[in-house]
Amino acid sequence: MAISRIEWTKMSWNPVTGCSKLSAGCKNCYAEVMAKRLCSMGSEKYVNGFEVATHPETLLVPFKWKTPRLVFVNSMSDLFHEAVPLSFILEVFKVMNQCRRHQFQVLTKRARRLVQLDKLLSWSSNIWMGVSVENEHVLSRVDWLRKCSAEVKFLSLEPLLGPLSDLSLVDIDWVIVGGESGCHARPTREEWVLEIRNKCAATGVPFFFKQWGGTNRKRAGRLLRGGTYEQMPLLGEADGLLLD
Repeated sequence: MAISRIEWTKMSWNPVTGCSKLSAGCKNCYAEVMAKRLCSMGSEKYVNGFEVATHPETLLVPFKWKTPRLVFVNSMSDLFHEAVPLSFILEVFKVMNQCRRHQFQVLTKRARRLVQLDKLLSWSSNIWMGVSVENEHVLSRVDWLRKCSAEVKFLSLEPLLGPLSDLSLVDIDWVIVGGESGCHARPTREEWVLEIRNKCAATGVPFFFKQWGGTNRKRAGRLLRGGTYEQMPLLGEADGLLLD
């Protein structure tokens, strides 16, 4: 568990670590770089670097948080990776079901497996389910997401690597957009972001612009046409959620 530097969440909880590349958005994976760094530092959790690993010892951590929190689940992995056993996914869901005071944000690129397992999972209202979409070639992930039973469904359009003119926001509750950061960052164009922002405004979907990215993400900032966009979906039961 750690305080997160990701703008659209507050905490990270990693019962699973490690992943493997699946599409263009994975090319410069920040989690892979961080995992290798932690491995070199002797971190026990990352002894095998970025290989997929489950950590049962972390399952009780959310029960220790007395104040409601916004939690990104597996910022260092993908819960629906094919190497994560169904039995462990069910254990993670059990924890989220029992910790209703927290809102859990789960994000995957493996939307097909998400839907394959959907009926086996217990979707309490505090579980937000999202998919990552970086370009038009993986827009099918959004269609798969719509088929799952999560009450809150969101999109992480990051790193945004191309226009998403055919993106439909039907049954989508939240959209996050961000450019890629790091020394090998690929560019995100303003017109791509504006098109998504305008589509969100037209359909009433909350829009969150995370960053422009680039080699110096702080210098590039997160202003879009002079404004900051930090809209969130309604939090429902999470009155008093720890957002500050």
